[in-house]
Amino acid sequence: MRSMVEGGFPATQCPWGSPSTPLCERGSPPRAGEDIMTRHFLNLTDAGAAGIAAMLSDALDRKAARAGFPKGRADTDAPLAGHTLAMVFEKSSTRTRFSFDMAIRQLGGTSIVSDGGSMQLGRGESIADTARILSGYVDAIMIRTDDHAKIEEMAHYASVPVINGLTDASHPCQIMADLLTIIESGKALPGLKVAWLGDGNNVLASIVEAAGLMQFDVVAACPQGFQPEEEAITRSSGRARVVSDPREAVEGADIVVTDTWISMGQAHAEAKLKALTPYQVDATLMALAKPDAKFLHCLPAHRGEEVTPDVIDGPQSLIWQEAENRLHAQKSVLRWCFGQIG
Repeated sequence: MRSMVEGGFPATQCPWGSPSTPLCERGSPPRAGEDIMTRHFLNLTDAGAAGIAAMLSDALDRKAARAGFPKGRADTDAPLAGHTLAMVFEKSSTRTRFSFDMAIRQLGGTSIVSDGGSMQLGRGESIADTARILSGYVDAIMIRTDDHAKIEEMAHYASVPVINGLTDASHPCQIMADLLTIIESGKALPGLKVAWLGDGNNVLASIVEAAGLMQFDVVAACPQGFQPEEEAITRSSGRARVVSDPREAVEGADIVVTDTWISMGQAHAEAKLKALTPYQVDATLMALAKPDAKFLHCLPAHRGEEVTPDVIDGPQSLIWQEAENRLHAQKSVLRWCFGQIG
């Protein structure tokens, strides 16, 4: 575990550049009476590089500070005591649901969980009306849905922070956990090479967005017909490119990432599986990466499809640490949304 010092990482351990730069400065909580604009976390650019750096520092500190605590025990300072988070699920969830529920609890707050089908939202009540109503009951809203326009509408009409728990366009909370996991593995973000294998999906879109903000490179190997939108690649500020050869992507990579090939609700699975089969991460492909390369997968995984068991369950895999870090990263996302850091 990396030790921390006042003001950020020690000079030899800052994972995003020189500790003299603003990216390594700690954010300060708002002063009493200070007016803070509502902070939404719909994409990584909402926080920017400095906000992401502040959240990662906070996540490392808070994770270390509660070592040995029972999972249900609140952090010593309970910074969100009295706050309630509404969690709305229009898509199935394991990691997002449990990690956000435990995140707000460990920060001293409480949660209310509902699936869209059990709300009036599922019977045609508008996103705008739902946002206004929930804003009167709770302090923040996390929603996991399909169309990204829904979460943008929610944020537009809500008077409390709105957090993206996943949309078809992006998955910023997952990438916050991935960045935290990479740093914990001893790797600095600037100059890192990340290889992506498979579908050009929402997770890749957020990785590419992170690359532009935190100054690392992404090479994505995707088959024709399953490449990411060009708009997503442009968000990397030239730090990402798409290739067709999986070996080219993995060659010399520090981090190798894949995801399930068939997402919730997707049709034409047979054709997609056929197109993606050459992009399976196996031991032969993994051997092309750096010897100390790490493997990430946001889960759920389908062993034998996008990745072989010997890779995902092997010594280079960090998937369980990555999954746990959803909790620690999202605690800092919540604190950022409330203006306590960054």
